[in-house]
Amino acid sequence: MFGVRSSISTLRRVAVRRPAVTGDFAAAGWRQPDPERLLAQHQGFVDLLDRLGVQVEVLDPADGQVDACFAYDPVLVTGRGAVELRAAKPDRAAEGAALAADLADRGVPTHARLVAPAVADGGDFCWLGPDLLAGGRGYRTNQAAHDQLAAVLADEGVRLLTFDLPHDQGPAHVLHLMSCLSPVADDLAVVYEPIAPVALLQLLEARGVKWISVDHGEYESLGTNVLAVAPREVVMFAGNPRTQAALTAQGVTVHTVEATELAKGDGGPTCLTRPLLRD
Repeated sequence: MFGVRSSISTLRRVAVRRPAVTGDFAAAGWRQPDPERLLAQHQGFVDLLDRLGVQVEVLDPADGQVDACFAYDPVLVTGRGAVELRAAKPDRAAEGAALAADLADRGVPTHARLVAPAVADGGDFCWLGPDLLAGGRGYRTNQAAHDQLAAVLADEGVRLLTFDLPHDQGPAHVLHLMSCLSPVADDLAVVYEPIAPVALLQLLEARGVKWISVDHGEYESLGTNVLAVAPREVVMFAGNPRTQAALTAQGVTVHTVEATELAKGDGGPTCLTRPLLRD
């Protein structure tokens, strides 16, 4: 079973890829992790999802490809299957085809593929409703990708809205639309305002979505990156007490996982997953 048209409806099935423990972490922009703790923390994340009732498809590590554990980026899953994306980061160029093939083996067909000159990361796309996908345009995802995806999504009755991302720390630094936004419920999100596109915040207001504003300290520790497993139920990395408390105050059930080593690649719990089925 597969099909995703939401970022917050109940998560039924998800793919994750075990981290590689060999490779050039520094060249990929990681802070050097402890290999044993990296694997143990990833397993702890998988175990938590399993306890929450999510069917977890655990994929083999991609030897030497240290970013491949961030399974959210190489493909986008829609109501019709997987859309294979094309990474702008050279070290990630092989991930799209590899993940699409793994998903096909597990019953999720490849519905479409981006072609040059399009480049895109899944982290630049976020469902705001069953017929509305928000897309970031920046250093990791270009206009050609938006044009191709808009055509693919139109066949499903989905609109793609484009939001320009800021320069921030430049092209060598990873910045996605979901760096500043994580939906939590139909009427609630987590937002890091300093890098959020104004038009996106205006759209959230127009749709009646309130947001919890994350401060800079907890943005740095990936407090903005939360994974909704159901409306008002999320998984986040431990070590973000202010964001966690603000979520709890809004009636959100928060599950935390220790992730000091996983966080050294600047990816949070959403980044570690590729949702395959949401109700």
